[in-house]
Amino acid sequence: MRALTARLATYLCRRKPGHLQSRYSSSYSGKDELALEQEAEKKIGWLLKLFFAGTATYVGYQFFPYMGDNLIQQSISLLQVKDPLFKRMGASRLSRFAIDDERRMKIVEMGGAQELVNMLSNAKDDRTRKEALKALASLSNSVEAAGVLHQAGLISVMRSIPGSFEDVEAEKYRSGLLKRFQDLRYDDSS
Repeated sequence: MRALTARLATYLCRRKPGHLQSRYSSSYSGKDELALEQEAEKKIGWLLKLFFAGTATYVGYQFFPYMGDNLIQQSISLLQVKDPLFKRMGASRLSRFAIDDERRMKIVEMGGAQELVNMLSNAKDDRTRKEALKALASLSNSVEAAGVLHQAGLISVMRSIPGSFEDVEAEKYRSGLLKRFQDLRYDDSS
């Protein structure tokens, strides 16, 4: 990189031919010329860094959309795989994605709520149940999404899973979800 900028700097900062030089240009010392070359190297270095950053940003936006519909769909697809590790990864991604009502409803519209309920009902280990409960707790913060979860049969699935978790967090998510649905049912009846 340094060699490239040095070549470019010498190309751009070439001295004038001898017969066109004024009498003032002959007074340049070697130090002035070295300082001028270093300054040109710095400017060219920054130019190359900006070009690289712009290219990386463009490539990032084109090929790696972090928070978009593709990521939600991929996460929901992970819930349909038989391997519990992939299911946990998909549920974890959905729980991190469900931060506002619009995104929660996007997950529900794409079928993520039903897949999470299915994941919870078919889970064989506590870690998988914990991730499913965590994602369901994130989704249930929206009243509309909680209604869809209720229609998907989440309450009956939660009551059918074993009540003794090795992980305290999983029990916390489960009791929080049951309380949330109890509060919603209480609000509906009054």
